[in-house]
Amino acid sequence: MASAHSYLSLFFCFLRLGCTAFGGPVAHIAYFREEFVEKQKLLSEHEYTTLVSLCQFLPGPASSQVGIALGLNKAGQLGAIIAWFAFTLPSAIILILFALSVQTLDSTLVDNLTHGLKIAAIAIVIHALWQMSKSFCQTKTSVLIMLGATVIMTSYHSIWLQFLVISLAGVIGVFAFKSHPQSAHNQLNISISAKAAHISLTLLIIGLIALPLLAAQSQSGLIQLVDSFFRIGASVFGGGHVVLPMLENEVVSSGWVNEQNFLAGYGATQAVPGPIFTFSAFLGAVNELGITPLIGAISCLIAIFLPSFLLVNISLYYWQFCQENRNLKNALTGINAAVVGLLLSYLYQFISSSITENKQDIGLIVLISLLVFSKKFPVWLIVILCGGLAMWVY
Repeated sequence: MASAHSYLSLFFCFLRLGCTAFGGPVAHIAYFREEFVEKQKLLSEHEYTTLVSLCQFLPGPASSQVGIALGLNKAGQLGAIIAWFAFTLPSAIILILFALSVQTLDSTLVDNLTHGLKIAAIAIVIHALWQMSKSFCQTKTSVLIMLGATVIMTSYHSIWLQFLVISLAGVIGVFAFKSHPQSAHNQLNISISAKAAHISLTLLIIGLIALPLLAAQSQSGLIQLVDSFFRIGASVFGGGHVVLPMLENEVVSSGWVNEQNFLAGYGATQAVPGPIFTFSAFLGAVNELGITPLIGAISCLIAIFLPSFLLVNISLYYWQFCQENRNLKNALTGINAAVVGLLLSYLYQFISSSITENKQDIGLIVLISLLVFSKKFPVWLIVILCGGLAMWVY
């Protein structure tokens, strides 16, 4: 069992990440890699990418699930809760406060700061992708898988596309890497007890069956909110940006949240660090069901993230028994290459939607990338520096 000092250290580590991790899921994965692979050596490069690959297969927020698994590996089940709580807390607080005032965050200073922090995220992601590609795209086949995944994910948009691309890469890997020597590098050993896995599976099934039945029979707005957010958290593939239309369909169409507040919250969510799924806290706070804002916010936040805890426990437990399979190892080789491609496509989409072609943007990206690659400065300091430079340059 971890000590109190370990729990406290874990909390402040993820709190720092939660305050600085701008840029969405792909940036979060890069920040986690920088902290837990390069700095703390908690996992090897292969173990970390295997974890990312596994979480990409699961419904829900992949980057948050990676964080939960890292906390689990570091300090058990309580560590998983602490990691999620600390990483989610900053953005949740900001969005709840914003919901209570429902004012637009259109200050020029805030916009420039946010823009700079996004540039820092891009530089960190570029570094992470470079390192990952050196490990997982060493053969012509793996490079082709990586490029194929990038092109497909960039060209088409579908809720199930990510799952299909990863599955196809796994099938290709089974046949393409048969002659490759096997190694133990891909083994991911995060200890999960049978009891924890079976309880998690039971709770997930109960939540998916009992909550809809209870919501249909009850007049309680709170139960209806919890049911909707739990189902979305347990079923959405593709991460934060895919969950937004699903949330709009659930809460706006039903009249639980008005469209103006939904759009205001969506805009604010893009400007805060941490997981996009914390948008649920905002929606719970501005509900029109007569639920106290703070109760609504906390309930929706927990409901949408709870399936992630359960799915991480279940998947990591069963992974222990099947990862030695030769065909699965070959599949994982293909999947790891595809994951690099997926992250590359997310980076492209993020850059195209966030960064302009002016000289200041390009120059700042080059400068911050050089600092990140030099490894002479801690990432948190580079993030602060980039935010400060952006306020001065723009």
